[in-house]
Amino acid sequence: MKLTYLLVVMTLIAVVSDYMLHPFYPQFFQSRFGVEDPKYVGYYFASICFMVMLAFPLWAYVSKKIAELNILIYTQLIAGILAIACYFSTSFASFWVLALIMVMFKASYLLVYPFILKTSDENDHGKLIGMLSVVVHMGGICGAVLGGMVVDFLRPEHIFLVMASGDFLQMGVSAWLLKRKYGQSISVGESNNKPSESKDSAFLPAYIWRLGLVMFVVYFSEFLSRPFFSMFWESISNFDSKLISGFVYAVPGFVALATLWYEKKFNVNEKAYVKFIPAVIFGVSGFALQAAGIEAAVIIGRLMLGWAVFKMDVGLDVMLFEQSTPESYSVDYSKVHFFQNLGVLISSFSVGLMVDHFGLSVPFQVSLIGFAITFALYYLLLRKYANSVKGQNDLTMESANEKLLANEN
Repeated sequence: MKLTYLLVVMTLIAVVSDYMLHPFYPQFFQSRFGVEDPKYVGYYFASICFMVMLAFPLWAYVSKKIAELNILIYTQLIAGILAIACYFSTSFASFWVLALIMVMFKASYLLVYPFILKTSDENDHGKLIGMLSVVVHMGGICGAVLGGMVVDFLRPEHIFLVMASGDFLQMGVSAWLLKRKYGQSISVGESNNKPSESKDSAFLPAYIWRLGLVMFVVYFSEFLSRPFFSMFWESISNFDSKLISGFVYAVPGFVALATLWYEKKFNVNEKAYVKFIPAVIFGVSGFALQAAGIEAAVIIGRLMLGWAVFKMDVGLDVMLFEQSTPESYSVDYSKVHFFQNLGVLISSFSVGLMVDHFGLSVPFQVSLIGFAITFALYYLLLRKYANSVKGQNDLTMESANEKLLANEN
């Protein structure tokens, strides 16, 4: 198996571990600690995002001196031990502290994303970004469904034992890769690419700010409807099952996989940015349907949202890595990731208050407004530049998706 695919497997394991408890934190806090106030769910998510915002740039700078896989061996070991400690924790305050420290070490797995691109040919970056986007969605599906099974048949806190298993598995894969000397550049933290010409260094920081602002609004809007979605669904549905809640929560991930399959099967050839505006419109419609609070409308809305989020996320990531260089991938990705997490952080602080004061459907309405703002920001900050990139590069969604589901020699 190629180095790239082993790293992708590591990413999938990490995402599954991360997503398992996401739909069920309200239930977990209530059953484990007797905490029913929805504001605490928002505060908890916000504190996690803040920790990632601080930790990931730190790991990105450390990776300039120490090879990424060497970092992951130790950070994932510590994260796994702390996940076990979270399982045994009976105090809400001690759990909170342990979880934050755990997230600090877990955040190092985000190094794998830019590392995959750094150790691959630049001509393959489009397809790898598409692959990694699908891996995130697939991880969300598996994590939500697996988390629902654990909550239904065991207890919510058992999810932390599964998380720890995922951390130890990542540690083992990292150690195995180093031992087998997969990609000699791994051990020295260098790129397999030839040195590339430096792109406009004066323009790159300005573009990161522009892109970061758009990502901030997108991630704020995307995340706002997540923490209480399972509770919202259970309040309107006749199905009393956490497993079904997990499946409905994961519908956007299924759509991402279906979109990838369709574009490969029918050899869809479209520019990476062409579908950004239609995706925003689909996202607005998807949130509107979910806010209606009718079972069928919610499912249709999540189907539309899945396509929208897939197209938007891939397009934004492609824009970023086209402007960066292999030597700067980790640092540049950490900068825009800061904006992403800032959006999630503010969303987390807001969502608990919204639900507490206005009900479970309000986050969808605010997300709708957020995507409408994204529409305007794209035209103001990115569209003109995206058009110039399209004229310079023949980067298509076909190249981003081709061979993603096939094995390479």
